[in-house]
Amino acid sequence: MKIFKFLEKREKTFILVSIIFVVIQVWLDLKLPSYMAEITKLIQTPGGTVSEVLTPGGYMLLCALGSLLSALIVGYFASIVAAGFSKTLRSKLFDRVNDFSEEEINNFSTASLITRTTNDITQIQVLIAFGLQLAVKAPILAVWAMLKIAGKSWQWTTATAIAIIFMMILISLIMVLIVPKFKRIQKYTDDVNRVMRENLTGLKVVRAFNAEEHQEAKFERVNQMLTGTQLFAQRTMGIIFPSMGMVLNALTLSIYWIGAYIISDVGSMLRIGLFSDMIVFTSYAMQVVMAFMMLGMIFIQVPRTFVSVSRINEVLDTEPKILDGDLDQELTKVDSSIEFNNVSFGYPGAEEYILEDISFKATKGETVAFIGSTGSGKTTLMNLVPRFYDVTKGEILINGYNIKEYKLADLYKKIGYVSQNAVIFTGNIFKNVAYGDNTEGKSEEEIKASVNRALEIARASEFVDKDEDGYNVPVSQAGANFSGGQKQRISIARAINRDPEILIFDDSFSALDYKTDRALRKELKEKIKDTILLIVGQRIGTIKDADKIVVLDQGKIVGMGKHHELLDSCVIYREIAESQLSNKELEGK
Repeated sequence: MKIFKFLEKREKTFILVSIIFVVIQVWLDLKLPSYMAEITKLIQTPGGTVSEVLTPGGYMLLCALGSLLSALIVGYFASIVAAGFSKTLRSKLFDRVNDFSEEEINNFSTASLITRTTNDITQIQVLIAFGLQLAVKAPILAVWAMLKIAGKSWQWTTATAIAIIFMMILISLIMVLIVPKFKRIQKYTDDVNRVMRENLTGLKVVRAFNAEEHQEAKFERVNQMLTGTQLFAQRTMGIIFPSMGMVLNALTLSIYWIGAYIISDVGSMLRIGLFSDMIVFTSYAMQVVMAFMMLGMIFIQVPRTFVSVSRINEVLDTEPKILDGDLDQELTKVDSSIEFNNVSFGYPGAEEYILEDISFKATKGETVAFIGSTGSGKTTLMNLVPRFYDVTKGEILINGYNIKEYKLADLYKKIGYVSQNAVIFTGNIFKNVAYGDNTEGKSEEEIKASVNRALEIARASEFVDKDEDGYNVPVSQAGANFSGGQKQRISIARAINRDPEILIFDDSFSALDYKTDRALRKELKEKIKDTILLIVGQRIGTIKDADKIVVLDQGKIVGMGKHHELLDSCVIYREIAESQLSNKELEGK
C-alpha cells in the first residue's frame, strides 16, 4: 500500500468520486431485479394490461441507462488516475536513479532499471484502470446482492454458497501456481532487454565478425525462457473464465431445478409469488457470481502487479550512498587546488584495493597527467574527483575542503568532466556544448560567445564552421553522424564552456590525430591557464609537457615528476616512453 503515498490530491479526489459513482452503479444494477419481479407478477396475473408493464419497464430502462452513465464516468476518472499515477511513478524512479552512484546503478543493472521504469509501471497502470472499475465494484456488489437474497430460501442460498466457495478455491490455487512465475517473467524481461540493448549497441561488431547466428542464439535462449514462463502463466489463468462460466451456468440450473421442486409442492395461489422470487433470486445470485468473476479478472493482474510494485519499491527504497555535504559555497577559498591525501579505494565487496595510498597536489593553472598500463586505476582515480564513487580511505580536498563536505551541485560546478568514451546527446552541437547549467545567468549573446570560444579552444570549430548550419547541425542518437575525434572535441568543448576550476580529461584525446592533439593542448595552456588540468593519457606526446606526471602501476604511484625526471627515475615510465618515442625524442632532440 505504501506506493499509493505518491498519489496526488487531485487523483485522490477522482478516486473518491469514482467510488461514489460505483456505489450508484451497483444500486441501479440491483434495482433491476425488483422491477423484473414486478413485471413477472403483472404478466402472470389475470387481467393484467400492457400499460401496467410499461411503468416498471420504463424504470428498468432508466436504471440501465444510469448504470451505463455511471460506468462511463468511473472509466473516465480511472483512466486519469492510472495515467497520472504512472507519470508520477516514472518521474520518481527517474529522479531516484539520477541520484544513484555508479555502485547503486551496477547493483540493479541498466537493463533492469529500464524495465522497471517502463514495463513494471505499465502493470500498475493497468491494475489501477481496472481496479477502480472492478475491484471496488465487485465486493460492494457481492455483499449488497447477498444481503438482498438473504432469507429467501436456504436451498437456493446453499447452492449459491457452494458456487462461491468453489470459485474462491479455484482462484486461490491459480494464485499459488502463477505468483512465482510472474517474478520470473519480470526477470526474464530484464534479460531480453539486456540482450537486445547489447546487440543494438554492438551491431557493427556483430556484423563485422559474422556473429549474427551467435547473437540470435543468445536472444533465442532468453526469449524462449520468457515465452515458456508466460505460456504457463497464461494457460493457468485461462482456466479461470471457462470455470467461472461453468459455475454460472451450473448455479442457474441448480436454482431452477430447486425452484421446480419447491413450486410443485405449493398451491397455485403461491406459485406466482414463488416463481417471481425465483426470478429475482436468480438475478441476484448471478450478480454475486459476476462480482466474483470481476474479482477473478483482477486476480489475474494482481500477482504480476505485486511483483512489479516490489521491484519499483526496491528502487525507491534504495537510498543513495553519496549525499550532499553542508558546506556553504561562499566559505571556499579563492585559489583553486586539489589534493589527494593517502587515498585508497576498493569496489564494494572486493577483497583488494584498486587504488592504494595515492597522494599528490595540484594548484591553480597546473597540469597533472596520469599514465600507466591498462587496469592500473587511472579512470577509477578520475571517477573519485566528481564522487561517482567515494574513497574507501583517505580524503580528497578541493580548495582545502574535503569533497564530501560540498553540496554535490556545488562540487559539479567546480569540475569539467570529459569521459573516456565521448558522450553527446541528440539535438545539435550548440545544445551539446551549452549543456547543463552552463547557461545560468547569461544572456543569449553571452551564451553564443561562450560556445564559440569553447569550440575554438577544443579545435571543433574546424569542422563546425565547414557546415552551412554551423553549430546548429543536427546530432543523431549517440552522435552516430560524427567521427570519434569529432565527438571527443564536442565533449571537450562542453567541459571548457563550463568554465570550471578543474578540468578532467579521462583519456579524452585518444581519437585525435597528433596535430590536433598538440594544437588543442596548446590552446588549453594559453586560453584557460588558470584552470587545473587532470589528464589521463596513453600517449607520451599528450602528457610529456605536464607540470607533473603521475605514473600508476597496479593501483599504486610508482613515479611522480616531470617528463625528463621520470625518464631517469621511473623504469615503468621509461619503458612506456621507449615503446612510443624514438631515441632522438628520448634524448630531447
